[in-house]
Amino acid sequence: MPGLMPAFNSPKMDSTQMMYLVFGIIIVFALVLDLGLLSKKNTIVSLKSALKQTFFWVLLALAFFVYMWYEKGEVIALQYLSAYLMEWSLSIDNIFVFILIFSAFGVKPIYYGRVLLIGILMAIVFRIIFITVGVALVDRFHWILYIFGVFLLYTGYKMFTSNEDEEFNPQESKIYIFLKKLLPLTNSDGEGKYVIRENGNKKYTSLFVVVVLLAGIDLVFALDSIPAVMGISRDKLVIYTSNIFAVLGLRSLFFLLRGAVSKFDYLQQGIAIVLIFIGVKMLAEHWINQWMDKNIQVLLSLAIIMLCIGGSIFYSMYISKKGVPEDVVD
Repeated sequence: MPGLMPAFNSPKMDSTQMMYLVFGIIIVFALVLDLGLLSKKNTIVSLKSALKQTFFWVLLALAFFVYMWYEKGEVIALQYLSAYLMEWSLSIDNIFVFILIFSAFGVKPIYYGRVLLIGILMAIVFRIIFITVGVALVDRFHWILYIFGVFLLYTGYKMFTSNEDEEFNPQESKIYIFLKKLLPLTNSDGEGKYVIRENGNKKYTSLFVVVVLLAGIDLVFALDSIPAVMGISRDKLVIYTSNIFAVLGLRSLFFLLRGAVSKFDYLQQGIAIVLIFIGVKMLAEHWINQWMDKNIQVLLSLAIIMLCIGGSIFYSMYISKKGVPEDVVD
């Protein structure tokens, strides 16, 4: 019967659904490759291996940018690239905190790789939840974007003027204090295990604590980064993919930069300027849209992000400062 024919036809995927599918396949393939081939359990990751893995994740992200340009056009693709660069630069800030966490709990270098991997996978789950809630709230209450804008202005200002002597202490963090009250903890690393038995009692090792701290601290950073990405693009695909690609590359970036991250003395100021710019852009969006084309806005955002982040890194590298620790050599 002709009238019933549509019921037997499966609906076709639109370009957005297809891109989500491709993105999911890429992530699963990349994680299997990373787990199976690029990383081995309880081994120290060399600088050469970290460089290869960093190129691997960056090239994947850039390949997706090309695919997005082909499927969605120039504007969305450039928004994705801007958001990815923003997230990638914020990842360098994450690395400094990760170093402090590993140091505070005396984690052996042979355990870095797997601990980071599990912590980052947990962070991805939390970010997906956080992004989903944030996008739903913005869709329902558009005025929340103005709160995000004010928050980014405040965060940027605090970041730009923060005292370098103020150092994060992982063992005084609210997450660690909560874990101590909730779970029986031990200072032992369990020789790579996350849960062990001591005198017949179940204990959670320092590696377990570090994994939870890594995921929790990343979620704290997401409070800055996700509103910043929303200031660059409202497209859900851009928000999800740029965040996840940046977080997935965080582990290899850690091994690549852990000895040099302390050299980037002015990166924080560069990121702060970008956050302030995006905050102003969110607050003034109504007026900006009236006199500036969307394409120009995207290109301007991309140029400012690249200029501020790249400029602050290069400036940090070429300005010598006293008391900078030497690079860690693998």
